[in-house]
Amino acid sequence: MSSGVIFKLDLDPYITMALREDISWGDVSTEATGLQEKRARVQLMAKGEGILCGLEVFRRVFTLLEEESSFETPFKDGDRVEKGQLIGVVRGKVETLLSGERTALNYLQRMSGIATLTRTYSDILKPYKTVLLDTRKTTPNMRIFEKYAVRVGGGKNHRYNLSDGVMLKDNHIDACGSITEAVKRARAHAPFVRKIEVETENLDMVAEALEAGADIIMLDNMDNETMKKALALIGGRAETECSGNITQERLREIGEIGVDYVSSGAITYGAPVLDLSMKHLTVERET
Repeated sequence: MSSGVIFKLDLDPYITMALREDISWGDVSTEATGLQEKRARVQLMAKGEGILCGLEVFRRVFTLLEEESSFETPFKDGDRVEKGQLIGVVRGKVETLLSGERTALNYLQRMSGIATLTRTYSDILKPYKTVLLDTRKTTPNMRIFEKYAVRVGGGKNHRYNLSDGVMLKDNHIDACGSITEAVKRARAHAPFVRKIEVETENLDMVAEALEAGADIIMLDNMDNETMKKALALIGGRAETECSGNITQERLREIGEIGVDYVSSGAITYGAPVLDLSMKHLTVERET
C-alpha cells in the first residue's frame, strides 16, 4: 500500500471520516492543556508480538491533521514485531499527536491483527497447494484496509465486492429454480471475462454444477469425507473452493485433501487486534 494517488482517491475519505467521528467539534482534553501548538514527539511501542500492517495508514492519519508531522520507523508492513519493541517515533504538534492517536492506533492495531492471524493460517498451508482466501465478511468501511492486511499476512483476496465476480449462492439458485438454470442465466448475462462460481452443499449439487459448466465449485460446510468424494467427482474439470467452519485445526486436513482454495471469514472478522501503544510524549524545548 503506497502513498500518493491511492491515498488521495481511496483511503483519505475513509481516514477523514474516522477522524471526524473521533474529533467531532474539537479535542477538549488536549485544548485544556494549553499546549496544542507546542512541538512534541511520541513513541510507538509494541505491547504484543505479531505482524505489522498499516504503517502508511498510521502515518497518514497524522499528515492529514498536520502536513509537517512525521513518522520515522525502520519497520515495513509484513515485518514481525516483538513485545516491548520500539516501532517508531511520531513528531508534530501536541494537538496532532493526541487528537490523531486513537484513530491511528485503531487502524494499525486492527490491520496488524488481521495480518498476524492470516500469517498463522497461511503458514499452516505452506506445504500444500491450497490457497487461503478472505471473504466479504469485513467491517463496514474497512474492507480496503482489511483485505490489504490479508495480503500482507500471506493470504489472497477473493472478490472485493459484488461487482467483482459471479458467485451463485443458495438464494440465487433458489430464485432461478436450479443450479442449471442459474448457470445458464449467468452465462447469458454476465460479462464473458467473468468466471462463474457455484455454491454447493452436497454431492448431487456438485454433480449438477459440474454438468452445468461451473468454472469454480464451492464445497460449502462439507465434512472431510464428503469433500474427498466431491474432488474425485470433479476430477479437475473445475476449480474447487471450500468454505464454512474453517478452523486452524482443520487447515492441515483441508490441505491434505487437495482443494484449490479455502476461504475464511474468520481471518478478518475474528482476528484479535495486535496490542500497540503510543507512549512517552515529550514536548520539545524551544531553541
